[in-house]
Amino acid sequence: MTSAPIHRRVMVKLSGEALAGAAGSGIDQPTIDRFAADLVCAQALGCAVAVVVGGGNIFRGVEVSARGVSRETGDMMGMLATVMNGLALETAIARAGAPARTLSAIVMPQVCEPYSIQRARKHLELGRIVVLAGGTGNPYFTTDTTAVLRAAELGCDAVLKATNVDGVYSADPRRDPAARRYDQLTHREAIEKDLKVMDGTAFALARENRMPIIVFSIAGANAITAVLRGEGRATFVSD
Repeated sequence: MTSAPIHRRVMVKLSGEALAGAAGSGIDQPTIDRFAADLVCAQALGCAVAVVVGGGNIFRGVEVSARGVSRETGDMMGMLATVMNGLALETAIARAGAPARTLSAIVMPQVCEPYSIQRARKHLELGRIVVLAGGTGNPYFTTDTTAVLRAAELGCDAVLKATNVDGVYSADPRRDPAARRYDQLTHREAIEKDLKVMDGTAFALARENRMPIIVFSIAGANAITAVLRGEGRATFVSD
């Protein structure tokens, strides 16, 4: 890896569903190993890397309210699922050859370190990939919002939002062949067009903090590294 990255410190957002691979649920080991290897290659470019993981492959809190579980309780259960994913990703990153630490917004010292801005920044400065779990530690906030919040707190240059498609579309391109793909958008346009690639709170927070968001497909090998080298297809959302 010789090309300099277009950003020096980034926040990568990985959904829980992505970790499931073709299985659709649980953790698919070859998939998580591929993501880990890509993160290690991204760091080798000279980029400090933090990652926010979702938990939808294990548990989706928003789906249980109809079954008699409160939204607050469901969201907390979903946050616990992100911790399991974070620990699995940390282990895979270590196997791929880079040091990593999982930090959780929900304090559980027997499992992993509690999140603080100072601790996370120190790990990044020491050359570790930081895996952020537990969401914000509060219900009603998505892991997309968590990614933008943590990116702002840690002084990241951009949020890299990994998806199943190669950018932002006006509709789901897998269902609507007439969906329009955007190469560039402003935060305002993303909010006004109600584009579903991230929730409105995340876009609003990114706009307030002038945080660029790069939306790309995680399907291919070295997808994260390609984005950092300015290669491949992606949608750039910025002011």
